[in-house]
Amino acid sequence: MRAHLSVEPGFLEVGLFGDRALAPVAPPAEPKPHHLGHRDRLRLRARTGGLAALPDYELLELYLFRSIPQKDVKPLAKALIARFGSLGGVLGASLEELRTVSGIGEAAALDLKLMHEAAQRMGRETVRKRTVISSWSALLAYVRVALAHEAREQFRVLFLDRKNQLIADEVMGRGTVDHAPVYPREIVRRALELSASAVILVHNHPSGDPTPSAADVDMTRQVAKAAEPLKISVHDHLVVGRDGVASFKALGLL
Repeated sequence: MRAHLSVEPGFLEVGLFGDRALAPVAPPAEPKPHHLGHRDRLRLRARTGGLAALPDYELLELYLFRSIPQKDVKPLAKALIARFGSLGGVLGASLEELRTVSGIGEAAALDLKLMHEAAQRMGRETVRKRTVISSWSALLAYVRVALAHEAREQFRVLFLDRKNQLIADEVMGRGTVDHAPVYPREIVRRALELSASAVILVHNHPSGDPTPSAADVDMTRQVAKAAEPLKISVHDHLVVGRDGVASFKALGLL
């Protein structure tokens, strides 16, 4: 008399000529989250078509893959660009501003600021290696990366040596959306400390319009007046906005 074998759920009776054995049956594989397939496809497009072919939000997606590995970041990338207006605006936003976007935590915000800092340092290296005059386009690109998307006004000074090479780029004042405090004597004092022979003044207009104001013109003349007795030249004053960069020298204001 053949013994009856009961089959537990998840097992299968197999065998030949009446010999039966129980073999485990693997449970059906769970489908992968849809965003994993999207990530693979986006990476493939980046490899085959080149990063330059990707729109800004997809470039941002690729970067966020590392910061946020377990989530679909496409909506988040689009939300960031919608909030700050552009990829440059996202990178130029402060840590606090980035964290106001739902889904961006401290780690992701810091990663985005690291990208911005790396871009600034690359631009600064390019400017440092040559005289400012011979690398003017590189200088304009650098100040735009550094300041075009700043939400508050910031006043910086580029200190130059006798060969017009960059010694230092320092923030000399931070302010509100339409004003940053500037102290001509502090600029001159710092130039003497660095043995600088010339300076280029730089500040941003958060409104986006780089057109110099009457206050900008007056302040520039005060700095030039304070620097002149000490043989320190004010080569230019650059006003940076999202719409471009205005040069006092090119406008005949200096």
